[in-house]
Amino acid sequence: MSSFFSKRDLHFNLYELLKVEQLTGYDYFKDHDRQSFDMVLDAAEQIADKMLRPLLTEMDRKEPQLVDGAIRVHEGMKVITKRFGEDGWINATFSYDEGGQQLPVTVQNAAAFIFQAANYSASVYPFLTTGAANLIRSFGSKALIECYTPFMYSGRWQGTMALTEPNAGSSLSDISTAAEPTNEEGVYKIYGQKIFISCGDHDACENIVHLLLAKIKGGPAGTKGISLFVVPKKRITENGLTNNGVTTAGVYHKMGYKGAPIAHLMFGSDETCLGYLVGEPHKGLNYMFQMMNEARVGVGMNATAIGTAAYYASLAYAKERPQGRPITAKDPTQPQTLIVHHADVKRMLLFQKSVVEGALSLLLQCGLWADLAHVTEGEAKERAELLLDLLTPVAKSYPSEMCCQTTSAAVQILGGAGYTTDFPVEQYYREARIHPIHEGTTGIHGLDLLGRKLTLHGGKALQYLMEEIKKTIAEAKQSAQSQLLDLATRLEGALERVQTVTTSLLNLAKQDKELFLADATLYLDFFGIVTIAWQWLKQAIQAQKGLMMANSEENRNFYQGKVATANYFFDYELVKIFSLALLLTSHTKGTVEMQPDWF
Repeated sequence: MSSFFSKRDLHFNLYELLKVEQLTGYDYFKDHDRQSFDMVLDAAEQIADKMLRPLLTEMDRKEPQLVDGAIRVHEGMKVITKRFGEDGWINATFSYDEGGQQLPVTVQNAAAFIFQAANYSASVYPFLTTGAANLIRSFGSKALIECYTPFMYSGRWQGTMALTEPNAGSSLSDISTAAEPTNEEGVYKIYGQKIFISCGDHDACENIVHLLLAKIKGGPAGTKGISLFVVPKKRITENGLTNNGVTTAGVYHKMGYKGAPIAHLMFGSDETCLGYLVGEPHKGLNYMFQMMNEARVGVGMNATAIGTAAYYASLAYAKERPQGRPITAKDPTQPQTLIVHHADVKRMLLFQKSVVEGALSLLLQCGLWADLAHVTEGEAKERAELLLDLLTPVAKSYPSEMCCQTTSAAVQILGGAGYTTDFPVEQYYREARIHPIHEGTTGIHGLDLLGRKLTLHGGKALQYLMEEIKKTIAEAKQSAQSQLLDLATRLEGALERVQTVTTSLLNLAKQDKELFLADATLYLDFFGIVTIAWQWLKQAIQAQKGLMMANSEENRNFYQGKVATANYFFDYELVKIFSLALLLTSHTKGTVEMQPDWF
């Protein structure tokens, strides 16, 4: 049994909660069944156990280095990258015609979760390539697809997304990387620089393929002038691969996530860098949002996986570490008790469990919506697409922010030992911190949810979500279990708060746009807590069903743990929405009126 995730919990989510086998009723997934899904998950666990996990600490200690203009990474990544390509992980969800396996995104995301929990840094390389290849296959010409994707699928070529620049982080309208047309159609000279490019250069593969945003000279200003280009480190010629004017100016040394290199890249310093236009000019940002939205859900999964690994590390320690005695014990000569018996330690463990298992539930639900959007039509397709779009900011930001707190709790459980490199929790604590920054800061996602997603399509996405939550509440109310009835009633009250707060803020938007969005991040927190509470009510309902049929102590313990954790989340986390609701409806002007000189 792996020490960094729970196979039982993963199966509970996939087969009991989501009933992922329903997807095999659609033609695209008809060749799959429960057995094939289990084989995928078992294969992922074997690779995670045997290849990724053993390098966790070593990749953290021996971080990438810039040597003679190129980045060297851990030697083990060459074998891992090759294995991911050979086994078909990079293009597993793509069609048979493209060499894929037509695997549901839900199952692929579950496998990715296993890899990420084993060794986050190592897991990044192949799935960055998946996203980049998906952009090319979705929007690129036949020539680009045939030229690049086979090498990317095989793991021989790395894919990246190259957006950020020194003076343009989240503000992509301000990017200055330029593209100048050549005499060859679709081919441009690229000039500029990009920073913080994950896996932007390394020696574990033959070539790096950047999906890069740039502005064609003479094009529209702002985001309307952004185009998307394939810019390889080495371009293909009749004589093989040759340098393409992409220079590695530096490698960033990070507080965590050290095994994957983050590069500073220069393009066209010698005027030889060529980029190949993807799709139509000036539509690059729209294209890139496909990869960005996929990556945002992926970032949420990354954070959840790291938080999960930290939870199981601290749980194992708590069950082995004797210290102190029960509060009521008066005899100092009696043996010490294990710290897992102390109420405060159980509180910290419950906090971690409630966050990571609640977040995993939502993230796998997002995967199911992505699959249903792919294979359904009409209102079913619209519902899946809009729900996924609405909850992407939550799926990215809730686990990203909260797993900074849960990994801190893991360190706290280990006490002084947790602050040392003798145990992995200090590494998890450091690695978790990148996720509130990756793929748009939390503030950006707050603005996205409140300022854009709620009102899209006349608020239809929010309407669909309310319907889904009310359906869960109704199911719980039909149960004879008093615990479920109590949770349902409390979630119903929380839902009313969401409607009140949202209406208040949308009315404010008509009067004062700046004040309306001033606390968008807090609205995202508020909305996220209620969303995870919904997931916990779903889990509690299913766990109560499981308890009635449980035929072993192990299963009874598992389901009772689910119900207890749902109660914890409602008691300790859901109650936070009341203070947030009070703040969000007061329309306080403190942050708007504060002046820089007053700090």
